[in-house]
Amino acid sequence: MTDLTPGPDTPTPAPATAVVSPELQAALATVRDLRAELAKAVVGQAEVLDQVLCAFLAGGHVLLEGVPGVGKTLLALALARSFGGKFSRVQFTPDLMPSDVVGHAMFDVASGRFHVRRGPAFTNLLLADEINRAPAKTQAALLEVMQEQQVTIEGEALALERPFFCIATQNPIEHEGTYPLPEAQLDRFLLKVLVPHPPLAEETAMVERVTLGRVGDRLPVEAVTQVVTVAQARALQDATATVLVDAGIIDYAVRLARATREWPGITLGAGPRGGIALVRAARARALLAQRPFVTPDDVKAIAKACLRHRIATSPEFEIEGRHSDELLDALIAAVEAPRR
Repeated sequence: MTDLTPGPDTPTPAPATAVVSPELQAALATVRDLRAELAKAVVGQAEVLDQVLCAFLAGGHVLLEGVPGVGKTLLALALARSFGGKFSRVQFTPDLMPSDVVGHAMFDVASGRFHVRRGPAFTNLLLADEINRAPAKTQAALLEVMQEQQVTIEGEALALERPFFCIATQNPIEHEGTYPLPEAQLDRFLLKVLVPHPPLAEETAMVERVTLGRVGDRLPVEAVTQVVTVAQARALQDATATVLVDAGIIDYAVRLARATREWPGITLGAGPRGGIALVRAARARALLAQRPFVTPDDVKAIAKACLRHRIATSPEFEIEGRHSDELLDALIAAVEAPRR
């Protein structure tokens, strides 16, 4: 499991007023149980699991990038079971229309009226599988729902029930027949999480869990039980927003985001939404670490997931076959963190 305690190099600046409300105290206990429940289905991938939970607790959305078979769909199914919310899955294809995601109005001949058919977007957790395989118009329809938390059909605005959490996946190794998300739309995701191949021990345990005594390819999520209700999930998100953030931490997050605009090798830096994402995600990470306040290590640990999809690297850097995370590692090391 990823160590979520502050590191020895960064002092923990506790806020001057570290008063923990009863709601926040309850949330600290609940997220511990929630993460333990997800670990019953997902073998290893502790950092990925923590980052997805951070996005969920912060009320954002997450883009998972990884090759097939590394557990992206399994994680989404396990999370949906853990809070008892409605779950929808859409397999994005080149012929997918916006109405296939958000719904449409149908004319009822018998009544002579139009009736709204709600699409899979009307859910609590939406898995948008291989989002980059759908054309731009369909992608834009989903991203609008993610941003506005509502769907407009025939001029009628229909609000989505909270929590509404979108997990979108994309395959980084196949580009034929895909429609890459533009930078302006990638910005709608709070985090972009890279899902790597598991190490040997974890992959062996995963194969054993999926194959022993099982027939077919059904994902093993039966062990996951409901930890919270939909109403409690909303309360968790509300409590996350009350995690204390010192002014120095906010300044640090903003300086990290601004540094991407001037860093060598980065041609397009993060906008103000990058700093906002850092603070929101850092709050959630602090909650996962059983702390009612944010430390610089929380911001550092979540910075790459918050910023990697908000920057564009120079052609020279890409020609060398290097990854944007290398630039972000250097940037994070260079920007001075607040010290108490």
